[in-house]
Parts: sequence; structure tokens; C-alpha cells
Amino acid sequence: MRHNQMNKTTGKSREFHPLAVGYACLIYLFLFLPIFVVILFSFNSSARNIMFEHFTLEWYGRMFQNRQLMEAFWNTILVAFASTLIAVVIGTLCAVGLHKFEFKLKQTINQALYIPIVIPELVFAIAMLVFFTSLNVEMSLFTLIVSHVTFSMPFVVITVRARIAGFDQSIEEAARDLGANEWHTFYRVTLPMILPGVISGGMLALTISLDDVVVSYFTAGLDSTTLPLKILGMVKKGISPDVNALSTLMIIGTVGILFLSTAIQNHLERKQDSRTSSTGMSTPVQSRKASAP
Repeated sequence: MRHNQMNKTTGKSREFHPLAVGYACLIYLFLFLPIFVVILFSFNSSARNIMFEHFTLEWYGRMFQNRQLMEAFWNTILVAFASTLIAVVIGTLCAVGLHKFEFKLKQTINQALYIPIVIPELVFAIAMLVFFTSLNVEMSLFTLIVSHVTFSMPFVVITVRARIAGFDQSIEEAARDLGANEWHTFYRVTLPMILPGVISGGMLALTISLDDVVVSYFTAGLDSTTLPLKILGMVKKGISPDVNALSTLMIIGTVGILFLSTAIQNHLERKQDSRTSSTGMSTPVQSRKASAP
């Protein structure tokens, strides 16, 4: 049996095969089943955490009593948000500068941005370790944040540049014609237009920092152990159920941040569309649709 759904943009119907739907469900089950297992075993009364015995909320209380686990958690949150904030600021300015200005080393910088992305993470981590060692810098939260910023900033630059590529330059020109200087044009016009891309880049940088193990392993100090490193050290002896409880809370928080960022991006998109329609100016996408036969 085939299910038809009308495509609103082309007016043509798309056919859904039961096999395709079943195949997609199996893929999503494969991706999300480990997450569901972690959430399920966070309510397990067994300390061995092998078989599910009885439902309990005990581990959510014990989680806060585990001092080392909570210290690792707060280190992870501190490093993630600090590195994300710095990476977003530097990456956004870098993306705007590479888009607007022409200079001699522009092509070299464009190619160098992909180096932290394409090289193995282990090689990048060793390079950061050698760099800090050569400067006689003691490993700490500072070196960890710097390493995470260096690793995640290219992802922010690429994401923001993708957003800038569809940006209508005539809007900036109109703002300057009306008397706005470079700073006001960027703050009042450019930044609101590229803000969905900035948020996407920030979410990507936050995700990379939260679950990083390799870079953190080489650049973290004795007092700057993150949660992934703490869990990695517990694997040999066995992971206690309070780790599953903390992981469940982190999953809920991450999903909440994801929904919040999506809602903000949708709100910004609707706001930009309303401004464009009210001023009578068309975006490049709208212009292409209008010119299409």
C-alpha cells in the first residue's frame, strides 16, 4: 500500500513505501536505542547496573553526593559554555571579515580553517600538548578552554559563512545610505540577519565541547577533569548508576537547549520575513522564486 502526500512547493504528490518507512524506523531505533537504555538504567535499583531489577529514584539523590562526579560535571559545563562563547565571538567576526574584505592571505586562511576539521583529532590533541609544553604552560582549565576554542571555532566560521552566503548585501548598503556607520550596520542589520547561523554554529561548538574526550585527555590538568574523562576512567571498574542519572539530566538539558535554539531561529526567520514583506524588499531566495518560470 502506498501513501501519498502533496508537496506544497511543487504541487506533486510523493509516494511513501512501507519498506522505506520501516527502514527509516530501524535507523532511528539504532541511533536512539542506546540513549533509551541509559535513561532506563538510571532508574534501576541494582548497583551492578547489568540487569534491570526494580524502579527507583535513589541514584538521582546519590548523584549529588558524589563529589568527584559533580566536580567533573561542573568542569564540563564551565569549559563547554566558555569555549562556545569565545568560539562564537571570534568565529562570527572571522566569518564576516573573510566575507567582506580582500587581503593577501585570505585564501591561505580559508584553507587553514579546515585543518582542525580534516586532521585526526588525536593529531590535533598531540599538537596542542606540544604547543603548551613548549611554552611551559601548566595544564589546567585555561589550556582546556583554549584547546576547545581552537578545535570548535572553524565549525562556527563555516556555519556562519554559509548563512552569510545567502545574505542580501543591498540591505547593508541601504543602512549605510541612511547614515549608519560600520558598527551600527553590523549590530543593527548584519548580525540580526545572520543570527540563525550564529546560533547553529554555537550549538555545534557546544556539542563538540560537551562530548570531547581526546583533546581533553591531552590538555586537561589534574584539577580540570571533565565528565567524559571521568566516565572513561570508570569504565575499567564499572560505571555506577548515578552516572546514568547525571547523563539522563544532561540529555534532557541538551534537548531543551536544542528546542529553544530551534524556536529562536524560527522566530528570527519569521521576523526577517515580516520585515522584508513590510519594506517591499525581497531576499535572494524570494527573488529566485519570483524569477523562476
